[in-house]
Amino acid sequence: MQDFSETFLVPVDGAIVVATGDGAEAFVDAEDIAAVVAATLTNPQSHEGAEYSPTGPQALTVSEAASTISRVTGQAVRHVNVDRRSWVEAVIASGVPVEYGEVLDLLAETIASGRGSRPNSDIEKVTGTPATNFADFAQRTVAAWNGGAAQ
Repeated sequence: MQDFSETFLVPVDGAIVVATGDGAEAFVDAEDIAAVVAATLTNPQSHEGAEYSPTGPQALTVSEAASTISRVTGQAVRHVNVDRRSWVEAVIASGVPVEYGEVLDLLAETIASGRGSRPNSDIEKVTGTPATNFADFAQRTVAAWNGGAAQ
């Protein structure tokens, strides 16, 4: 979820420009990932051999995430889908290392193809607390999109 407030999915001039089409992803809050890590590190014997893939509680398209950001900020935000190869080249031209550009290409293709992550219960199973939904994340993060001033 923090990609929408801190990295390559931050809205610029009311647009989130990314080559994901109508594909969905179960975007996850980094704080939920940290909670899973903390729980497994503080009680390793309970998680021995376990494999976790923390996800958010709902799969969203970037357009749906943009709509949520619009709602909490009061500003129009939309998803602009672009050609993936052109997008990756632009990201690299802006200073992102080539290797990271390749990772972004793979991530965008995975979402666009409909193979994005699907919600699971790993966060709640490990921490006892449900995963953060995107609307709650957006409300908590509104200051990032309003120039640091919460509404």
